[in-house]
Amino acid sequence: MSGPLVGIKVLDLTRVLAGPFTTMILGDLGADVIKIEQPEIGDEARNFGPFKNGFSLYFMSINRGKKSVTLNLKSDQGKSIFKQLVQQSDILVENFRPGTMKKYGLDYETLSTEHPSLIYAACSGFGQTGPLSQKGAYDMIVQGMGGIISITGEPNGPPVRVGTSISDITAALFTTIGILSALHHRSLTGKGQFVDVAMLDSLVAVLENAIVRYLSTDEIPHPLGSRHPVITPFEAYESADGHVIIAIGNDSLWSKFCEHIGRKDLVSDLRFCTNAKRTEYHSDLFPILSKIMSQKTTSTWIKDLEALGVPCGPINSIDKVVNHAQIRAREMITEVLHNMTGTVEIPGIPIKLSETPGSVDSPAPNLSEHTTEVLTNVLNMTADEIKQLRIDRVI
Repeated sequence: MSGPLVGIKVLDLTRVLAGPFTTMILGDLGADVIKIEQPEIGDEARNFGPFKNGFSLYFMSINRGKKSVTLNLKSDQGKSIFKQLVQQSDILVENFRPGTMKKYGLDYETLSTEHPSLIYAACSGFGQTGPLSQKGAYDMIVQGMGGIISITGEPNGPPVRVGTSISDITAALFTTIGILSALHHRSLTGKGQFVDVAMLDSLVAVLENAIVRYLSTDEIPHPLGSRHPVITPFEAYESADGHVIIAIGNDSLWSKFCEHIGRKDLVSDLRFCTNAKRTEYHSDLFPILSKIMSQKTTSTWIKDLEALGVPCGPINSIDKVVNHAQIRAREMITEVLHNMTGTVEIPGIPIKLSETPGSVDSPAPNLSEHTTEVLTNVLNMTADEIKQLRIDRVI
């Protein structure tokens, strides 16, 4: 293992996406992650496609590098073993509905009494407090409640989901930030703490312009397609063979662009002379630029506009993304070897560290793959003791 978190031990009780994505990041950065799963069932994400030779590649991409230990937390022996593992851990991450861990007697208040340096992170749909704290959550539900669907899609069109599970992912990122902040505090004081992150809170936090616009103007934002709400032109246009995105953020670039397309008159047009005016009269400007942009191919526009210093780019389909020279150069597609799937490609690590780079060293585990290893090496259990635990269906 390599990375800045080498030596940090994480006990991972998470499943599906938000929690596992959090512990994936910690693992990619060098932490030793032990994933606790329900015996015989495991993380629900093991059943999500696509599959290769019966193994979920969805699960593979989010749980790479972790160790799988099965443990029945409803049994007294299971709880006892879990508490012993907690004593050997720096961080515990769970994404159960608030109150679930308290029912097991494994909540932060209980565990921190015996392990005050423990950092306990709970990532849930609506957080540990508030009137909706007990409500279950899925990404689509939170996208709707958090308002992001209300500003996504085409004007006057039907509701459109953001194309990735954005509320899960943002919650994972904020949970990771919270954990790393708590680690720093612990390094100064020796004291752990409780990290409470909600998917809904996380989505509200990234609404940036939409919330500021409403709070300052009482204007309720609506879907704008690909365009930016306060910068124009800043959107996708149809080209001769697809689409091209242009992002002209100041009047100097606007002048260069207009000169290049042979329309200097647009610079002096009072409707388009400033960014604020261009945004106000977007409905007048869009058809003018659409006609012009449709006359050349995407690659020609990009070549010409980049030479001018005008920010622009294509809309790549996923096959083009994963094979893009820049993506490959940044090692954002990496390979892992698994005993069931063989070699498969998965996303790489976006955090590039000069002194302590992270790495993807191993694939996602088979269910219970590391139970014997962990109980033997971490808790010093004998083979007979482990055999009895299997007989008693504790592991």
